[in-house]
Formats: sequence, C-alpha cells, structure tokens
Amino acid sequence: MRMAADRIERRARHPGAELGIAMAFVGVTLVALSLVARVLPPAWHEGVGRIVLGALAAAAFVAMYVAFCRIVERRPPRELVPAGAAIELGAGLAIGLVLFSTVVAAIWALGGYRVIGHNGMGVLPPVIGMVLVSAIPEEIVFRGLFFRLIERWLGSGAALALSAALFGAMHLLNPGATWLAAVAIALEAGVMLAALYMLTRRLWAAIGVHAAWNFAQGGIYGIAVSGNATRGLLVPAPSDASPLVTGGAFGAEASLPAIVVATAFGAAMLWLAWRRGCFVGRGMRTEPLS
Repeated sequence: MRMAADRIERRARHPGAELGIAMAFVGVTLVALSLVARVLPPAWHEGVGRIVLGALAAAAFVAMYVAFCRIVERRPPRELVPAGAAIELGAGLAIGLVLFSTVVAAIWALGGYRVIGHNGMGVLPPVIGMVLVSAIPEEIVFRGLFFRLIERWLGSGAALALSAALFGAMHLLNPGATWLAAVAIALEAGVMLAALYMLTRRLWAAIGVHAAWNFAQGGIYGIAVSGNATRGLLVPAPSDASPLVTGGAFGAEASLPAIVVATAFGAAMLWLAWRRGCFVGRGMRTEPLS
C-alpha cells in the first residue's frame, strides 16, 4: 500500500501532472471572477470601478498562484517574492514604455501615426483596469505556470517555443486578430517576456514590461490593444497606411515595426540569458537569482 501511494504521489509531482492541476486552478479562478463580475452592479464596470475589478482579478490570480505553490508544489511562491520586486518591476515598466514609444516613433516615421487631439485623465481608469487584468494574470499563467512547468519537464528551449506559440494563439480570440497578429505576439511578447523571466526567475520584470506596453499603447497613444479599441490621452488620426505599418484593426502589436523592435529586444535578452547560463535541460529545477 505504501509503495502504491508513493507511486501515485510521484506521478502527481510530475511537471505534466502539475501543469494539468495548475490549469484546473486557473479555470476555477476564472469561473469565480466571472460569477463575481455578474453580481456586481453596472457602476462597478465603469470608471474607477474598472480599476477595482482589475485589482480584484490581479489579486485573485496572485492568491491562486500562492495556493498552487503551497498546496501542490509544497514550496513558497518564489517567483513573487517581495525582495527585489520594486527594482525589477520599475525596470520592466521603464523598458515597456521605451519599447512601445520606439514602435510608435517608427510607425510615425513611416506615415502611420498622427495626433489630432487629446483627452483628459478621465479616459485612464478603463485602461488601468485592462492593464491589471492582462499583465498580472497573464504573466502568472503563461510564464509563472505554463513556461516554468514545461521548462522543468522538457527544458528551456521547448518551454520557450511552446509558451510563445500558445500565447500568440490565444490572441486569435481577440477582435481583429489575424494569423500575422498571432505570430507577432508570439515573437514579440512570447519570447521577450519568457526571456525576462529566465533572467530573474521572478515575474516582476515581465509584469512591468507587459503592463507598461499595454498602458502606453492604449492609455497614452490611443491605439487598440490586441484588437480592443481604447481611448488614450492622445487621439490619433485614422490612417490609410498599410496594416503592415500600423497593425490594422488589431493595433500596433501586429505591425512590422513592433515585430522588429520587440523581437530584437527579446533576442538580446535570450542571448544574455544564454550567456548567464539561465537555460536548463529537462528535469532540472530553477531558483530565483539573488
């Protein structure tokens, strides 16, 4: 009996089994948040209420991740430790802002972006809510769970390819999505954010870049974020430039300037991760860097 119990426990501790359990945790969290959103009055879905809902979603996913690490993996959630969080998150925010501003500058130089007006600060709460809903939960799911567990199972190379492909494919569900947009997201975000995680073995830098990229795109430059139209501080003019320049209805993420800028940065981060010995083989555990 004892030997049978040990075999069952070993199988449950396999990264593939843990990944399946992790997806169940994610599903339960999504259902719970959906139920909460349905019972809240309409006012909570507007203005500042969007920030509250975004913060609630972010907190729910953080709690889910902590519970998964403690209950299933029987370890502390090292990827979200407070030590170093301010520096890594701040650096990520700065990098994300600079990267997307560079993309917009390139699109402007190619005739695909022009400002015709501006909005007040009142347009920001929905964008902030969107950023909270996207950056923190998505990094926890795609880098904290999927990438990390696949990496321990199959190694860094397989985890990088699979997580980037899945991240791009998931965006096919967004408005205005095309296969080019999905490939662009996989190359830009999938590679870059995984590389940042590999460099630190924590989620803070990736969360920062993801959040700043989305906020700059929608909240500052008024460009659709992954197909979702937003109102930003700047009001861009409609453009008749090629979708290869502007990204079309999906937004600048599907543009060639974004692919070039973000993928080049991601490749540089991957090279740095390789030089620092951050790539691991199958079956190897990793720890956050001090």
